[in-house]
Amino acid sequence: MKMFPWKTAKKLPVIFYGPIKFTNLKGVVRIDAPIERGMIGFGQSFEFPTTRKGTAELSLQGTWVFKGHAHFGKDCTVLIREGAYCEFGHMGCLATNVKMMCTEKIVLGDWAGIGFESQIMDTTAHPMMNTETGEYYPMSGPITIGNYNSFSNRITIMPHTKTPDHCVIASNSLCNKDYTSLGNYILLGGIPAKLIKTNYARDWEGEKETLLDIKMLWRKKSRSNEHANEAF
Repeated sequence: MKMFPWKTAKKLPVIFYGPIKFTNLKGVVRIDAPIERGMIGFGQSFEFPTTRKGTAELSLQGTWVFKGHAHFGKDCTVLIREGAYCEFGHMGCLATNVKMMCTEKIVLGDWAGIGFESQIMDTTAHPMMNTETGEYYPMSGPITIGNYNSFSNRITIMPHTKTPDHCVIASNSLCNKDYTSLGNYILLGGIPAKLIKTNYARDWEGEKETLLDIKMLWRKKSRSNEHANEAF
């Protein structure tokens, strides 16, 4: 309740599934979309395995903006530092056991999904220096993920990553630069990630109804009730 005005909070836009540790809630959450019940689900069980380890944690010190529905799998850990800005587009998603650390700026586009056991961090976390000149390298850099991006599992997304729309990233890749000059509908992969294929896309339109049912649990429940009423 403390994160939203009463007219927003009473609609229960955020639902937590399973245990979670709230380390810090001094930041700001803003929903720039029509408010719906359960539109943001944290700790949802929408993929296998269905069990959880109970390690979910949220530390919100900065600003978190949602442009629509958003979904978080089991055991996600999210840190948004004071002064940092994080934005999720409609149907933005972090899968099971994803770690997100935002110290400057992270933006996920519409229908951008980060696969299980991945990590997205706009910081190196530790100061790094040139041993010859003594010059320090920047510790942070913004991350911008395009619309309709599909990141597979165990991917590391580092500072200065920028991806185009309709981009697929292969498992176990490392993203650390601007890939937008490569165009849309591409497959990236490797350490560091590079172009593997062009004219390559996930069939989002073919999956949309299934994804909506799996991730928008209140929608699925409502549809089930409608079918039950029809049966009577």
